Amino acid sequence: MKTLAQKILDAHTVSGITQAGEPIELIMDQTLTQDATGTMAYMQLEAMGVDQVKSELSVSYVDHNTLQSGYMNADDHAYLQSVAAKHGVYFSKAGNGICHQLHLERFAKPGKTLIGSDSHTPTSGAMAMIAIGAGGLDVAKAMAGLPYRITYPKITEVRLQGKLAHGVSAKDIILELLRRESVKGGVGKIYEYTGEGIKELSVYQRATITNMGAELGATTSLFPSDEITYEFLKRQQREQDFVEMKADEGAVYDETIIIDLSALKPKAACPNSPDNIKNIAELAGKKVDQVAIGSCTNSGYEDLMKVAAILKGKKIAENVSLVISPGSRQVMRKLIQNGAFTVFVDAGARILECTCGPCIGMGQSPKSEGVSLRTFNRNFYGRSGTLSAEVYLVSPETAAASAVTGYVCDPTTIEYEDQFAAEPSYVDDSMIYAPAEDPQEVEVIFGPNIKPLPINDALPESFGKKVVIKLEDNITTDHIAPAGAKVLPYRSNIEKLSTFVFENNKKDFYKVCNEHGGGIIVAGENYGQGSSREHAALAPMYLGVKAVIAKSFARIHLANLINFGIIPFVFANKEDYDKIDDLDDLVFENVYGLKDDPNFIVYNATKNIRIPVIAQINNADYALLKAGGALNFIRNSQ
Repeated sequence: MKTLAQKILDAHTVSGITQAGEPIELIMDQTLTQDATGTMAYMQLEAMGVDQVKSELSVSYVDHNTLQSGYMNADDHAYLQSVAAKHGVYFSKAGNGICHQLHLERFAKPGKTLIGSDSHTPTSGAMAMIAIGAGGLDVAKAMAGLPYRITYPKITEVRLQGKLAHGVSAKDIILELLRRESVKGGVGKIYEYTGEGIKELSVYQRATITNMGAELGATTSLFPSDEITYEFLKRQQREQDFVEMKADEGAVYDETIIIDLSALKPKAACPNSPDNIKNIAELAGKKVDQVAIGSCTNSGYEDLMKVAAILKGKKIAENVSLVISPGSRQVMRKLIQNGAFTVFVDAGARILECTCGPCIGMGQSPKSEGVSLRTFNRNFYGRSGTLSAEVYLVSPETAAASAVTGYVCDPTTIEYEDQFAAEPSYVDDSMIYAPAEDPQEVEVIFGPNIKPLPINDALPESFGKKVVIKLEDNITTDHIAPAGAKVLPYRSNIEKLSTFVFENNKKDFYKVCNEHGGGIIVAGENYGQGSSREHAALAPMYLGVKAVIAKSFARIHLANLINFGIIPFVFANKEDYDKIDDLDDLVFENVYGLKDDPNFIVYNATKNIRIPVIAQINNADYALLKAGGALNFIRNSQ
């Protein structure tokens, strides 16, 4: 008897033992990229010498860097459109929608596998897909037909019982799971949702939950494919893609978590972590300055219809700025057709385009020390663009109710009509472009901000480096390679991007690296949580970082470090973290011995002590590290 996750994983495993904790290689049916990570992914694909992608389907979406103040983002879009046409990739134009919602609507298929260069790729798990976020290089490898290497995950059942009360939503379900499990509780796991409660959730609502499974650190999350899935696909005019998929009766899970939906209350993730959870009732009455509704987490049809129901006939509070961004042009068109958009405008909302926008720090930063309620998935320190702001993650219902009152408002305490007409069917793929029929005729367009890929040196047998920064627990990729309108335009220019690395943790970090010829990063638990952005490994590699020693790593960032030739070590004894300080001299002798034994001794020459560490690698990883990263390894193998 197999779980749903096991059925899909086992059908796509081409090597390894399909048992929790064992390394396996998966064939990935589909790939997706977005523009903040896509330029590097396609440059890496071209560097591999791949003429046409080998995947069943690959799609390039433009949804992150759409704030065009200068030529850089527009140049990247031109590159992405031309390189997609040339190499067999579908291209979704800016304004068409956010990659995860669009992929769910137009391309996701039950039983398939998907790898995407964005950590919220698991959104498509709402369609019974094994959908995994990864660094751009891993996605490029999948487009080249190479399997994806992961550790076979544990399967955690999340059994949903009961029925959601008025004012409680899917967002509150995932916030409750984050309260229980934490931002690192899902590392090495897949969350599989079961129980009669799933029948209460539309595909969009399921997508909210699978989307924020990324905040748990999970490999992915998924729901079965059932009659609700079929109705969704029918509205998308692709019911032919439906396949019923569910776990076998009597399937055994590694663990089971039970959530009683009827007992749930509206919740918020408080600053500055998605697992800092409180009930809205505890925050009620707190003055609000900004409300932002949208992102790939909460901008589906039902979400925005409930917002319209709460706003209908009302005005937003005098002290509140409300912005709304639909997740796709398809949803926006339906809301225009049924009058919901008029409600938004009449209420005083500011309408943004169908993109990630404020969620990735592209505009709409709150005021100094402002309180911002957002229906997004992350509230990491500084991600909004205002370091002093308090950012809370809430449901669309809580967001809309609070926008009207001007204070944090529990939506279960207000009356509104939460039943509305069934979602209509409307499809327009005119902004998704198929690959060129004559790819040899396509010229790839390179703007002046697109710089060549930096090339790492092969791993030396021994080296000594200074500790260039020491960090606490839960350092995110936003800390390492910040998001936002100031930084994102340089995602295709690693030399420039490297000047922003750790800018909010250690001013002029890049100058410290340049002064000392690179160095070593020391960190606490869950280093590299958050986004899949490989720039958080690529830019430190460019600055000469040779190793990271941490108490533990987030899954995607661990893979990205290896892909770019940076050795990931964990402390054998976590208390040894206190034995290393900033600018200590560390010596690494005979790292080639890691091929046979991951146990290693680092010599702290400054303190004259030896510290045992463990490399978080296997033999295949060692081969990549020794070559100086995966791209060097692939080049050397040709």
